[in-house]
Amino acid sequence: MVNTLEIFSGFSVNDIDAARTFYRDALGLDVTDGPMGNLDIALPAGSHVFVYPKPDHQPAGFTILNLVVADIDAAVDDLNAKGVVTKIYDDEALPTDDKGIARGRAVNRGPDIAWFRDPAGNVMSVLQN
Repeated sequence: MVNTLEIFSGFSVNDIDAARTFYRDALGLDVTDGPMGNLDIALPAGSHVFVYPKPDHQPAGFTILNLVVADIDAAVDDLNAKGVVTKIYDDEALPTDDKGIARGRAVNRGPDIAWFRDPAGNVMSVLQN
């Protein structure tokens, strides 16, 4: 068995300055500069995410971060007011309302969730259980 001391996740971006601004200002997360041109994002529960620049970055084709919120409508309104687009899916497989929220709780199919992209194109979400 591996004797793990800590676990953290990481992902790449193509513009570290744009990522710093987005994660700090749009999402309100605690972002600090790392020693190798990377970012450290402190998460509310005490974990950290390692964000590193990658010149040939390809956006993740899956949700890399899920932000659990108490009020999804308020969270989406706040994101939209900051220029974050939350209606990124418009198909029958992921039906969303005009705000981009899939209302899963109303039909007993999971949380209410809205997806959006960071400046590097990585997908993330806000969700209300």
